Formats: sequence, C-alpha cells, structure tokens
Amino acid sequence: MDLQSLVRAVWERITPSAAPENAWWVLLALAAALAVVVLPPLWHLVRPAVTIVHELGHALVGILAGRRFTGFVVSADMSGHAVTVGPRRGIGRIASTWAGYPAPAILGAVLVQIALHGWAPTALFAAVLVLVTSLVFTRSLHTVLAVLATAAVLGAVWWWGSPAVTALIALAAAVFLLFGAWRHLGAVIAGGSRGDDPAQLAQLTGVPTWIWHLMYVAVLAACSWWAWTALAPHVLGGA
Repeated sequence: MDLQSLVRAVWERITPSAAPENAWWVLLALAAALAVVVLPPLWHLVRPAVTIVHELGHALVGILAGRRFTGFVVSADMSGHAVTVGPRRGIGRIASTWAGYPAPAILGAVLVQIALHGWAPTALFAAVLVLVTSLVFTRSLHTVLAVLATAAVLGAVWWWGSPAVTALIALAAAVFLLFGAWRHLGAVIAGGSRGDDPAQLAQLTGVPTWIWHLMYVAVLAACSWWAWTALAPHVLGGA
C-alpha cells in the first residue's frame, strides 16, 4: 500500500458513519458492558482500561491547571498513580487530585453520545492516538503493556471492524467506563485508604472525606443520567 492509499484508507476510517438503525446493537452493547463489570474474570482482564482513564484524567486536569505531567503507573493490582509537578497545595493540586474518579464516567457519557451519532470511528482513532502518545509517560513495564494492549484492541476494531461493529464496541466501551467508574468509586467508599484521592483531598482542603464521596456520586450520577437520556429511546423500544 503506497502512502496515498494509506492516507485514503485512514481518512475513510475516521470519517463519521451512520450508526445502526436497529435497537439490538444498543442492547447487546449494554449486556456486554454489564457482563464485563460483573463477572470477576472479565473485570480483572479489562479493569486496567478504567485505571488508565482515571490516571490520564489526573494528568489532563493537572496540565490544564498549570502543573507539569511527568508520568503515570498502572500497578499489577490494577491500582495506579499519576505524577504532576507543581505547588504542593492550591487549586491546581486540588483539581488534579479530584479529577481521577470522574474521568471514566465523563468520558463514558461523552462516548455514548458519540457512538449513537455515528462518530465511533473518529473516537476510536482519537483514543488510539492518545494511548500511543501516553506511552511516553509510562513509568513501568506493566503500565506499558496495559496501555499497548488497550491501544491494540481499539486499533484493531477501528481498522478492521465494520461500521456496525465499530459502533457496537465504542458503545460497549462507553457503558463499561460508566459502570467501571461506579465500581471503582464503590470500592474506595467501602474501603478507602489514606492514599486514595478522597482522603488526599480531605488533607489538602480540610473538607471531610465523606463530602468528597458525595461530590463524586453527584458527578457520576449526572454522567449516568446524561448517557441514559440518549440510550433510553433505544432500550425502551425506540429507534
């Protein structure tokens, strides 16, 4: 394949395409996402994707707040941490520390809208670019493998998948991120430690940990509601 053909092939795969008209693909995506989150073997296999989004959420907000992102780690136990350099206190540190748990839910809710409106190929291409770029900031072999595996799966779907398959996988990934965000938050509420984000926020601000939990719940609930308003017509017998 020459360069011109390659450019044409890439362009064809990043332009929007009509989402499937039947509702079955939405129901299948929801069922697949729920199964992945509920079934322990599947959850442990794909949970790193939620952790990667969590850590990149810290990084993005840290950069927007004027901090310098130096790297992130996804550990073998599927926990992780991102490092941003800047003042030890202040609004930038608070914002970057806060951003982790909402990141998967926000991205998931946005991806729901994208998948349902035909932009799944563009979204998958953008996700692969972000993941490949983030390799520069990985700080462990396990992190490199987790990021590469996620990028490889999304890249394969983007390049070889039909428009219907691409839309299905993008929507399943979106709902998985939403469900995964709730599962991660539930775990930290049920048994968080001093190193978890809500506890760190309490130390930085003096605001009790339980209030940060409530804030996270409110954000995840808003994201879930926004996603549901788009999904409901399909799930309840719409298009």
